[in-house]
Amino acid sequence: MKAESTPPPVADRWESSQKFGRFAWFIVGYLILVILWGAWVRISGSGAGCGAHWPTCNGEVIPLNPAWKTVVEFTHRLTSGLSLPLVIALVFAAFRRFPKGHGVRWASVGTLLFLLSEAALGAGLVKFELVAENASIARAVTASFHLINTFILAAFATLCAWWGSNGFPNFRSKRSGASLLVGLGLFALLITGMSGAITALGDTLFPTQVFTEQGLLPHLKEDLTSSTHFLVQLRIFHPIIAIISGVYLLGLMPWLSDRRADLKKACLRVNILVICQLLLGVLNIMLAAPGWIQIAHLLLALGVWLATVLLWVQLLEGRQNTPRFPHQQAD
Repeated sequence: MKAESTPPPVADRWESSQKFGRFAWFIVGYLILVILWGAWVRISGSGAGCGAHWPTCNGEVIPLNPAWKTVVEFTHRLTSGLSLPLVIALVFAAFRRFPKGHGVRWASVGTLLFLLSEAALGAGLVKFELVAENASIARAVTASFHLINTFILAAFATLCAWWGSNGFPNFRSKRSGASLLVGLGLFALLITGMSGAITALGDTLFPTQVFTEQGLLPHLKEDLTSSTHFLVQLRIFHPIIAIISGVYLLGLMPWLSDRRADLKKACLRVNILVICQLLLGVLNIMLAAPGWIQIAHLLLALGVWLATVLLWVQLLEGRQNTPRFPHQQAD
């Protein structure tokens, strides 16, 4: 008769979950670095550094005498490629360490799926030459959808790390009005991100000058003239959308923290990130969108998005009889 295996002690499983959480958070950080480097590829005009070749670079597996733009683009491809085995390892570990139906499992699968779609979008940009100096409508539309895919990828990876570190809770059977309001805030952030991606593309292809003593009005008049490119004319919309979204979240957080005392820290985190992002947006406009501010602006945009995603998830969580790790229920 085959002896039944003894389940590992709770402490061992706790430590196993903590190790998974650290690994998952490492992947979140790594993906964010890859995303930021991808933005630098656009800012530096290096999108065509490998020509219209994919997955090779200018027809070579490894470029032997690369120009600087080729180095930038090829580095992005290498770091992006490395993220695939890391995420596959994340999925494998999630299915090995967490039970059927656990949120970490489907969050890891979501991370893998959106990583693959991210790679497909990147390959499409190269193959259809929607890079470098291309200022077409197709590139603007692709950039906005690329941003959405990036945000969702980061959200799934973050949820995988969050639930892997803190446990997968029981969710409420009914959705409250507060959760719908935060969900509307998430939708507003997606729209803001899409407009920001288009504006960042316009700033890269049609750079402006640093403000002089004449102020903002001459710049607006120049941008809105009929002779300017559509990417320049669209610049005005992103700050407006960003202010509306930011004010909405800033107004929602105090009300929400009063309703749920356990969400005060999460609401404060969102407030701080939103304020910093709005201030940095003003600085970005005043300094004519230098590359380093664009990178910081994208990093803060990811921070606001992920902080709001985690707030929304915490809002949906049930608070009664929720074990830190579901597999401890049997002990």
